[in-house]
Parts: sequence; C-alpha cells; structure tokens
Amino acid sequence: MNPSVAVFGFLRFPPDQLDAIRPHLKTLVDATYLHDGCIAYDVAEDLFDAGLIRVSELWPSAEALQQHLVAPHIDPWRTAARACGLLDRKFTAYSMGES
Repeated sequence: MNPSVAVFGFLRFPPDQLDAIRPHLKTLVDATYLHDGCIAYDVAEDLFDAGLIRVSELWPSAEALQQHLVAPHIDPWRTAARACGLLDRKFTAYSMGES
C-alpha cells in the first residue's frame, strides 16, 4: 500500500513522567495498527532532549488519517497524556501527492 499522507510531530512530557506515559503510548500504537489502517506509526524518545517524544506516521489517505483522529482509542490516549503532564504537542500532515 502506497502512503499519500505523512505526519511528523512531537509530544513533550516532564522527563520524570516518561515511565508513566510509555504504556499508554504502547496502547495507542497497538490500537492504531490494529484498527486504523496506518502504514507506519512510530514513536521514539529523543536521546538528547529528555521528555521529548518524536512521532512519524504514514497513511494511505487523508480520510484514513481523519478517521484515526476520531477513533475510540484516541480520547483515552488524550486523557492519559494530560494526566501524565503533557507540556506541548505539535503535528504537521503533508500530502505526498501522486508518484
């Protein structure tokens, strides 16, 4: 399946909350792969900036991404992120166009 949308972004948590947020991130990633039709959904802790989590996503269509944003597992994720002290977040979606 060829991706048509790429999303890049970050989440910032207090460094002392990373242990608390990891299981919630795992649940989010697993549910996204299982239910949302993503091609790739990757998260990684920045080695040089404690508390920064980088996210990259590939989606087959803008519609698939939009459905992901309202999927049942998103609200519990957002609640957990706030409970773990989410300080900042930013995501940007890019159309990859036709090849």
